[in-house]
Amino acid sequence: MNSAAHQTTDKAIDSVQQRFADYAAGLRYEDLSADAVHAATSRVIDTLGTLIGGYFGAPCALARNLAAQMPCSGGATIVGTRMKTTPDMAAFVNATAARYVDMLDAYHWPGSYQGHPSDVVLPLLGVAEHAQSSGRDLILAIVLAYEVFCRLCDVFKNEDFDNTNFCCLGTAIAAGKLLHLTREQLAHCIAMAIVPNNMLRQVRLGHLSMWKAVASGQAGRSGVFAAMLARAGMEGPHLPFEGKAGWMAHVAKSRFAITTLGGNGVPFKILDTRIKNRAANGNTIASILAAEKVAPLDAGKVRQVTVEVYKHAKVGVGTGAHHWNPDSRETANHSAPFNIAATLMDGTITPRSFDDAHLWNADLRALMQKIEFVENEEFSKAYERTPVEHRARVTVITGNGERLVGETGADEDDLSWPKSDAQFEQKFHGLTADTLGDERASTLLARLWRLDEWQNCARIPPLFVLT
Repeated sequence: MNSAAHQTTDKAIDSVQQRFADYAAGLRYEDLSADAVHAATSRVIDTLGTLIGGYFGAPCALARNLAAQMPCSGGATIVGTRMKTTPDMAAFVNATAARYVDMLDAYHWPGSYQGHPSDVVLPLLGVAEHAQSSGRDLILAIVLAYEVFCRLCDVFKNEDFDNTNFCCLGTAIAAGKLLHLTREQLAHCIAMAIVPNNMLRQVRLGHLSMWKAVASGQAGRSGVFAAMLARAGMEGPHLPFEGKAGWMAHVAKSRFAITTLGGNGVPFKILDTRIKNRAANGNTIASILAAEKVAPLDAGKVRQVTVEVYKHAKVGVGTGAHHWNPDSRETANHSAPFNIAATLMDGTITPRSFDDAHLWNADLRALMQKIEFVENEEFSKAYERTPVEHRARVTVITGNGERLVGETGADEDDLSWPKSDAQFEQKFHGLTADTLGDERASTLLARLWRLDEWQNCARIPPLFVLT
């Protein structure tokens, strides 16, 4: 009887589920390249910086207030506070705060789905705290989660669903690794992440709401919860990917196989992710950088602005009435006209560029109406090359006929250009200066760069207490 049941269970595990479970169970810290270890360490620093930068955002405060009603002394910390809640709720709160300022890293490979794989970092830090994992354990989990996230981006083509679904599965598998799940438990964990949790892309289309940031928290929470359920002995649905009503048939809308995963000479995908250097949607950043080269300007003296961009940017953030009439912080953040107008007036974009003073600024609104977007075919071709080039040109004609031109792309400011440790630190200081101060930030950076030496990740959250 037991043997027959065992055979049935084996048949109920599909190939993708088995591939991820086997990979997660077998991956060791010693399998990681030095570059992957450094990349994971820098993502921890970068993501904690974005969390502090977004800590006081409205959806972040709402999430914290809700979590405060669910205390759990053996759980995980709500970063920025001394409060602890359940690990899955901590994932919800912390990932929401990290996404709020829209400066998390990004993955874009020609032909692949785009997303922010660092959505996994804070949920995994909470699990590592809960499990009292070492810094090396956390680094391994992050590299694993990125591998799952980015490999799914490479095979997924259905734009009806959101990239945070990859965060959910990546978080679930890596959280299971931190919780020392067996291969069988990992397979159940994968099923419980992939079947019940499928975020629609409506979350970031048209006029946007605060759920744009919260989607990352929800995905992280669902992933952690799936791992906790598997640890408790819960069994997941059979054939989550390949079943008749499974993920391939109804979410991916196509069959696929995961043939390549990092290790054994294959570079880890975390090395293909890129760091944002401006607090805005990734497809607006090239235009922002180009506009900075002619800014700041007196909005009243500008007659016309022409912005040349690659096709994906024109369609995604420069087309549609909502981009010229943003009614929320989130919509403004994804509006290329708003970002360019704010840059031309202020000189650059910061998290403060989307406050009410900017959102409803009459001069900024008037300047937006003078902006025209056009596709530059050369820039579109550059965007589809490897490495990707994010190119843009901003041409401003003033009232007296003066012509000002700013251009960017394929240089050290390009999203595809690797960032140095100094640039990571500069960004961290910029996001935390108002709350941590430079001296405290520098001390934290010195300690976090040695994450691989930490014996217990539970010591990290107390270093970031703000309230």
